[in-house]
Amino acid sequence: MNGLTTALAVIPHRSAYPSRGPPRDPVDRCREQQRPDRLTGGDEQDVLRPPIEPMLALARDSLPAASALPGELIYQPKWDGYRALLFTACPAPGAVRLQTRRGNLIQDRFPDLRGAAADLPECWVLDGELVVWAGGSMSFEALQRRAAAGGRAAARFAETMPAHFVVFDVLQADGQQLLQQPYSDRHTRLETLFAEHHLAAPWTLCPQTTDLTVAQEWLNTWTEVPAIEGLVIRGSRQRYQPGARTMIKVRRRNTTEVIIGGVTGSLGSPQALVLGRLDQAGVLRAVGRSTPIAGAAARQLAGELTPTGTTHPWEGIRFRASWGSRTPLHVVLVEPNLVAEVVADTAQDRGVWRHPVRFARLRLDVTVGDVPTFGA
Repeated sequence: MNGLTTALAVIPHRSAYPSRGPPRDPVDRCREQQRPDRLTGGDEQDVLRPPIEPMLALARDSLPAASALPGELIYQPKWDGYRALLFTACPAPGAVRLQTRRGNLIQDRFPDLRGAAADLPECWVLDGELVVWAGGSMSFEALQRRAAAGGRAAARFAETMPAHFVVFDVLQADGQQLLQQPYSDRHTRLETLFAEHHLAAPWTLCPQTTDLTVAQEWLNTWTEVPAIEGLVIRGSRQRYQPGARTMIKVRRRNTTEVIIGGVTGSLGSPQALVLGRLDQAGVLRAVGRSTPIAGAAARQLAGELTPTGTTHPWEGIRFRASWGSRTPLHVVLVEPNLVAEVVADTAQDRGVWRHPVRFARLRLDVTVGDVPTFGA
């Protein structure tokens, strides 16, 4: 089985997983029903409750040295979904909580996961990634639709676009906090949880390896699969530090060409590039923007950029400061006849990069006709 096939097999791609009965009562009766004698691992006052900041990762451009983190390096796929913490009922019966990285509770948007969590033991806190399977593959767009839908729409989407939770860490087990335990011990608790409870979809235990050669293969091949954009690296002796950037993440980045359709700043002093590609009909479509540009690169661009003519395919289009943002971005349109080489990650939505790309150089040796078409 090659890397791509293995990556696709990580998430069971079925249209929906078996119904597990009605979801738990969304009304939080947890605090009224707490009974310390029900907890098997610690006192009631020590039980973790939302909101809790998840432990974060610091971005790197390349894989770290073996000594970069405490203990042996452990490599896991970096999922392009929603980071979330799942709080099982504590004690049962009680409310299941699904918390985003920003601290919002979204369990009502995912009734399928909330219902499936009834099969999990009480007083656990799982750290993982929400992903959604739709149209034969993992889809960030479908995940966004689900996160924004409530009520009947949430129930309907749960049937047509089932959510999955990829688990890679645990903060609490049976009411016992595990924050001070090394990651290797925490992961052993996860393996036992999955084995003893025969967990299947929508639950997935995140694959991991300590083999650098395997990790490099994952970085090169698994990232061709939608929703996998790189690697997260942990140390086997790391404790869980909420809110701290103590892990490392490495995104796969590709070098490619785009057309410069506009800039922020001015023609004489460009600050960032607004980039596009021609679609099959020859229409210039916006695909993203660059990170800030300064120094020699900005001076070279200023010497090559020309004002737009009487018409521009983006005339009248309102740009936003970032993907998914509502903040307007003032763009100075330029003649779309220059090609830029950029370095971009794999996170795209319908041909548009969700993260800013990095300008590498001008390609004065190629024409706009040599640039890959929109969506390619």
